[in-house]
Amino acid sequence: MTIKIFVTGGTFDKEYDEIEGKLFFRDTHLPEMLKLGHCKVELDIRALMLIDSINMKDTDRAIIMQNCRNAEEERIVITHGTDTMVETARLLGAAIKDKTIVLTGAMIPYRFGSSDGLFNLGSALAFVQTLPHGVYVAMNGRFFTYDNVVKNKQLGMFEELKVIQ
Repeated sequence: MTIKIFVTGGTFDKEYDEIEGKLFFRDTHLPEMLKLGHCKVELDIRALMLIDSINMKDTDRAIIMQNCRNAEEERIVITHGTDTMVETARLLGAAIKDKTIVLTGAMIPYRFGSSDGLFNLGSALAFVQTLPHGVYVAMNGRFFTYDNVVKNKQLGMFEELKVIQ
């Protein structure tokens, strides 16, 4: 079973320019992270874009949607910025029912060394292999269904909208 990974950017892949004091994108850190994590899962990685999700437009989400629909793989992980991850998850969840799609990201850039990105990537890879078809957000060792998740910006974490009975 091959897992498709779509890279879209977000804090996950940001670099820090010490001279300008700004975050920017150069390339994805995914191959380095997978090597560091000794990943043995068969993967097919494709970078769709490297943007901050706060700047993501409907056309960018349409690219993500089309690539998910066209992917031969039934199991997909999407690296995504956390600011609008929920919006993308909701779009995908409403439209795609025959695949398992897990969106993940990081609150701290991988390059900072204390990033949650490596843990979130590993969790997303585990969840995508075990969860039934549907769209999920995976952050900090937890997964949430696309229709029951919100980013709590005050706490800097994802949580359920409501408790499902």
